[in-house]
Amino acid sequence: MKRFYDKVSLAQAQGGWQVTLDTRPIRTQQGRPQIVPSEPLAQALAAEWDGAGETIDPKAFPLRDMADYAIDVVAPSPQAVAGKLLAYGETDTLCYRAEPDEPLFERQEQVWEPLLSAFESREGAVLVRVSGVVHRPQDPKQMERLHARMLEENPFRLAALEAMTSLSASLVIGLSALGEESADEDTARGLWQAASLEEEWQAQLWGRDYEAEERRARREADFLAAWRFARLAAG
Repeated sequence: MKRFYDKVSLAQAQGGWQVTLDTRPIRTQQGRPQIVPSEPLAQALAAEWDGAGETIDPKAFPLRDMADYAIDVVAPSPQAVAGKLLAYGETDTLCYRAEPDEPLFERQEQVWEPLLSAFESREGAVLVRVSGVVHRPQDPKQMERLHARMLEENPFRLAALEAMTSLSASLVIGLSALGEESADEDTARGLWQAASLEEEWQAQLWGRDYEAEERRARREADFLAAWRFARLAAG
């Protein structure tokens, strides 16, 4: 698509901020006004449009796509999105460990247990740890607490949480990435590395596969993009 605008601007709107292209306010893919809750997020969205060349590459607009998803999908049904994310809490990566006599177990204890313990202290929810792959259900009351916690977030941060949780297969990692203690990118990258612990373990044991490493790098980039979106959406 050829670039169809000259000037990118910001305008205050009811409920937040909006990007305009030659004074025309942007709308989402479903035709809703693309109004975001913070000026920093609006500035980042404007930078995507301002940075486009003569030909617009749709892949160069990840923040726009996430904003559209937050407005078109999450905002109309936050309960459903939070409910879907609870499935990751039920089978959270950080809760499922190797058998205690396996070398991987010690590594998981070193990396995962401090993160999980800090999460429990912060969120007031206690999760069951499991050795092996046989599923054990979590306490429904703990899941209810986490469901309520997710609904405290605005639709934009909830959209980012969905992305980070699905990429890491861990609600613990996703919610930890939203916390104030994850205010710098190095910490967010450390959370991603924790979620990738088993993949890295296997790679060290059996060697690295180029395609697998490339996929993991793309997933890490998507995780960090969602983390940045969440920070911007907080104001």
